[in-house]
Amino acid sequence: MNRPLAIAALMGSGLALSACGGSGGSGDAAAPSAESLLAQLPAPYNTANINNGRTVFVQCTACHTATKGGANMVGPNLYGVFGLKAGTQPASFAFSDPLKASGITWDAASLDRWVADPMAMVPGTKMAFIGVKDPKDRVDLVGYLKVVTSGGPQ
Repeated sequence: MNRPLAIAALMGSGLALSACGGSGGSGDAAAPSAESLLAQLPAPYNTANINNGRTVFVQCTACHTATKGGANMVGPNLYGVFGLKAGTQPASFAFSDPLKASGITWDAASLDRWVADPMAMVPGTKMAFIGVKDPKDRVDLVGYLKVVTSGGPQ
């Protein structure tokens, strides 16, 4: 096998390659893999197609960012959303009182219900979004969110 094909085969199998030479790194631990982050989710979210999830998320980018330190927009930055109590983080965002009082803790199932129809889940929410109606697209979106909001590959 020639070198470019060998590298492509290794990358396709999920192995990460690093550049040759000095470390020059910050000493931070390696970012978690998409596979390891998906494995933390219950079925069916642990089988999400993150490429499709990325495509579905494009419509969310009109209002949200999902990167560490990302800006709040019309909606809050979503980085670190899993495990958070709804309406609490980022503290710099003005959440609606109904969302703050909802008692929701964001996990795969609650995010799925939320993106399906946020206004039905929390009447009075500021999130005026028609929802993602296709169940498979929601599974893929939740899987993608787990990866990108938990320090996985963008």
